[in-house]
Amino acid sequence: MQYLIFSFWFIVIHTAAYTIAGAAALRFSGDLYRGKDRLYDFQRDMDDPTESKHVQKWFLPAQLLRGLLFSVVFYPALGVLSGLSFPLAFLFVFGLLFVFNDMGCANPFPHNIEGMVYMRDRYLRKRKLWKLYFETFVYALLGGLGVAWLIV
Repeated sequence: MQYLIFSFWFIVIHTAAYTIAGAAALRFSGDLYRGKDRLYDFQRDMDDPTESKHVQKWFLPAQLLRGLLFSVVFYPALGVLSGLSFPLAFLFVFGLLFVFNDMGCANPFPHNIEGMVYMRDRYLRKRKLWKLYFETFVYALLGGLGVAWLIV
């Protein structure tokens, strides 16, 4: 039962943090995701009603599933993590969310290590990277704080 409660709250924290970070970032990063001339034309165009509707339909189910999968990864370590101080628990969760989930991810994207190796130069615009890192950092910060609170 303890694991189910942990997963429930982890899913809530993950979904809230991801939604807040994404909404904040989208306010100044529309040039990455909107319009025919958007930088990341390999993603759905949020100005296209059909593509935007697809994202709206699948956003919440995708985040609920991601949150569940992330939470299960913590199960074997919950006993050890619950003995950490809040700052150490936060650093651990923040590191997982920021480094493992994003920067070190095996799927190439313009701001992660694999992206720097495998993506075409037109997607690797250094002056645009801060927009991606802002979202990732805010997500990891909010998620790290929430999950650390949940663990400790």
